[in-house]
Formats: sequence, C-alpha cells, structure tokens
Amino acid sequence: MSTLDRTIIIAGAAGQGLVTVGELLSKILTRAGYEVFATQYYMSRIRGGHNSFRIRISDTPKFAPADQCDLLFAFNQDAVAQFFEMLHDGGTIILSDKLDSMNKQCVSIPFDRLASNPLYENVIALGVLCSLLGLDSALPEQLLKERFASKGEAVVKENIAALKGAYEWSLDHTHKCSQLPSMHLHPERILINGNTSIALGAMAAGVRFCTFYPMTPGSSVAQTLINHSQEMGVVVEQVEDEIAALNMALGASYAGAPVIVPTSGGGFALMTEGVSLAGVMEQPIVIVVAQRPGPATGMPTRTAQGDLLFTMFGGHGEFPRIILAPSSVEECFEMGHRAISCAEKYQTPVIILTDQFLADGLQSLEAYDMHKLPKVCKPDYTDTHPDDYRRYNLTNSGISPRRLPGFGKSIVLVDSHAHNERGNITESKQLRNAMVEKMLLKESCIRKDVLPPRYYGADHPDRLLICWGSTVGAVRDAAEIMKERGEKVAVLSFSQVWPLEVEQFMPYLESAKERVCIEGNSNAQFAWLLKGLTCVPIQKIVSRYDGRPLTAGYIISNMYEE
Repeated sequence: MSTLDRTIIIAGAAGQGLVTVGELLSKILTRAGYEVFATQYYMSRIRGGHNSFRIRISDTPKFAPADQCDLLFAFNQDAVAQFFEMLHDGGTIILSDKLDSMNKQCVSIPFDRLASNPLYENVIALGVLCSLLGLDSALPEQLLKERFASKGEAVVKENIAALKGAYEWSLDHTHKCSQLPSMHLHPERILINGNTSIALGAMAAGVRFCTFYPMTPGSSVAQTLINHSQEMGVVVEQVEDEIAALNMALGASYAGAPVIVPTSGGGFALMTEGVSLAGVMEQPIVIVVAQRPGPATGMPTRTAQGDLLFTMFGGHGEFPRIILAPSSVEECFEMGHRAISCAEKYQTPVIILTDQFLADGLQSLEAYDMHKLPKVCKPDYTDTHPDDYRRYNLTNSGISPRRLPGFGKSIVLVDSHAHNERGNITESKQLRNAMVEKMLLKESCIRKDVLPPRYYGADHPDRLLICWGSTVGAVRDAAEIMKERGEKVAVLSFSQVWPLEVEQFMPYLESAKERVCIEGNSNAQFAWLLKGLTCVPIQKIVSRYDGRPLTAGYIISNMYEE
C-alpha cells in the first residue's frame, strides 16, 4: 500500500518553459529515489494557450495521473484559474508576486529580485520547488552542470547561482508546503517516455532502418533512433510522405534490415496499401501507430484509443497481422523488442498501438536488463541449393525460409500479385488456394504465441473492469478505490489486442457477475471485438473521448451513471 502519493502541476502558456522545469524536476525526483509518473498536456501551438506538466510522486509505481493536486506552480494567471479547483484542501499555489492566488495558500516569488535575467526564471522555479519539497540542493546543482556543460563554465555558474538564490530564499517559506519524506538515492535509475522506450526496445532487437514522415505524437520514436544512429548503426530517413515511408521500409526489409515506421492514425491511413503489400510479400515490418483523436487532423497533441479497429482492418485482402498495445512505459520497451522479433519470425506486419498519453508520459524505472531478452529470428544466410530455393515454399507452419538478395546465388523474388512458390505471378486457382491456406497456417502459429491478458484482483468478482493498452493504470487505481469501499472487483488488461485467444480469458469473463469495458474512444471498439469473439455480454461501457487520459475519478463517476 502506498503511503506517499502527491501530485505537482506546473502550468502556463507554451513558450514559458514549464516543460523544461517539469522534466528537470522529474529527473531530480527520480535520482532522489521517488517513483515518478509525469504527463504532459499541451495544445497544438508554439506560443500561448494552456499547457501543463503534471508530476505524480509516490513510493510505489503509479501509471496514471491523479484527479487532484497538492502543489500548483502557475506561470500565469490563467493557470491559477484553470487548476484552482483541482487543488486539495490545504494545497499550495506557487506563483509570481505579480499574480493573484485567489485566496489560496500561496508562495509568491519575487522573480524580478531573484532573477538577474528573465532567462533564469525556469531555474528560479526549479530552485523554489526543490527547496519547498525538501530536496537536497546538490541534486539540482548536479543536473544543471550536466545540462549546461556544453555551453561553458560561465553559463553553468550563472545558472547554479540563480538556483542557489531561489533555494535559499524559499527556506523561509517551507512551512507553506509539506515536504517529501526522504528516500534512498538512486542515481542509476532512468526517467524515460513511452516513445523512447519503444525505440530502445527496437534497437535491442536489432532494428537497422527507420523511415518516417513527422506526425505527432509518433515522431519522437524516430528522433530517438536519430540520436543513437551512429553508435547503433541505424539508418533513419525522413521522407516526403507516409506512402514513401512504408514502401521504402519494405525495400529495406527485403534487403534484410529489421525496420520500424512511426506514425499516427492519419499517417497510417496513407500506409494501408503498403500494409497489404507487406502482407502479400510476407515481408517483416513494424509500424508504430501513436493514436490521437480523429478523424482527420482532429486534436494532434491529445490522446485517444480510436484506431483499434482501423489498424485491425486497414488494408485490403486477408493476411495475418499482430497488434500490440503496451500498457506502460516499461512495457513499451518489451513491445518494441517483441514487435521486431515477431515481424522477423512470422514475416508479417506488426503494429504497436500506443497513444499520446503513453508516448509522451515519463516514468522512473530501473535500467532495462538486456540479458533477459529472447533472441530475434534471423534470415537464412546459408544459400544451400540455390537453384531449388523457393521464397514462398509451402511449409507445415506456413513460414517459408527467408533468404536475402546478394548473399549468394539464390533468386529472392517477391511480388505484389498472387504468386507461386518461387514468387512468379500466377492465376492458378490451386496455387491461389494454397497460398491463402499458407497464410492461415501462419496465423495458427501466431496464435500459439499470443500474449495472455493480465488479471488483477479477486476471483469471481462482482465487477470485472476490462481495458487495453495505456488505460490500465487508471483502471487499477479505480479498482483500488472500489476495493476500499468494500466492492469485490478485478481488472483484466490486454497488451495484445490482435489476434486474441479466447481460451486465455474466457474463464475470467464468465466468472464475473458484471463486465465493464473502459476505453478511450466513443464507440467501445474493444468491447465490440470481445462480444464478437465470445458472445459474452458487456453490461457497462465507460468511454472517454475528449482527448484527455482516463483517471480513477473519471472512471468511477461514469461507472455508476444510469
């Protein structure tokens, strides 16, 4: 049971530096030994608007934002007005001495006196927050040294001087804010977001090629690969559109490179013909679809779970595909690795279905252990009996030996048409049937490797909360509150959403008196899928589609509505 659970909201307009303050404070808290979960809420604009960075601090891991906050750092008056109602009784507002706290307990910062230059206001904010929370000043000092080392010693000294001034000034105001209990330092822990985690998992699996056309919130997968391209031997290409991105990736895959293509729903819409091409070519490819509210442009910087059925059915014709939906930042790493592994093993498209909330959300974690990862299937480099090589050989598993062009005398022929075993175009009805049945055999193998859902809570519950992907953190928080109220409740969470093996979860559905499906879309897409597969009724739907992530409070307030 968690004894520490506090939330800080840093809010203001785009361009005021609140993300810088939020990220630095989150890193400091991580190194200080706290469990950190941070979420970004930002508008689709470069300046102005209402943005916030929310940090949840605890002594046990959390995976969703809280409904209220204990400390609000307001960079402007709009932030005070917007988040005033979210403050707990006894909560504190930190703001400039030129702003109105609206009669809440506050710490008014004399920025003009503490900052010799407006550029240092972010550092002043960081110093005040660290002091009020009771964090050792050595932690932010060390982080500033690392952050500004490349800009020279003078810049480092000026920032540290501003930090110290703010920290010392705040010591007279610590009675207005409850300080954090001390924890054991963990300087080796990392703070990482979902997209970075996916990219690292893919690199651990041996990804060698990434193509993309920038689209929020998926682009930072490619940016992480760019940052590590030299040391990891990854080629990253920004192309003219999403059609080119997918087709170029298929070419690299044909040549033998494990590939990844990050995008969002609008980009995937342009890729669907290429997805079908990957299906008929039986070419490994991983596509990251970071969801945002649609249709069309929708809300580019907000979150949603509206593309489940689209990614399931996008593309013409019938062919196997795998759709993974990571539930946490840590699982993003595992899914990044698993996606590459499954694509290479089954020679088929694999989609990682994430969302803005998880893509941008930051989590404190132990460093990933690469030794626990399974080996990734490699192509056949032997080139034995090249004259007899058939790229689409009809095997018992439906998976054919995959050789690479240029690694011997074998002719590796692929085509978008119906083809025979060698890859030559055919219109033979017998061969057409054989190739379709080959796909079905492959799908049977994939089903043996399906990730089972996770079950948390009581056996034979009165209420079973069903969710998929990133919503599980909020759902588990809601279940904990319901349990404290005396309800017999359980959670069933899916991290693979296609294909599904009904035998893995049917007993859980049948043992519950009431089943509630909780999703970030308006038409209960996963509930529709479950009902179609199992014929088991879902008695209640909790949907959120305003672009904001689910929270425990939202779930509970909507669950009991008639």
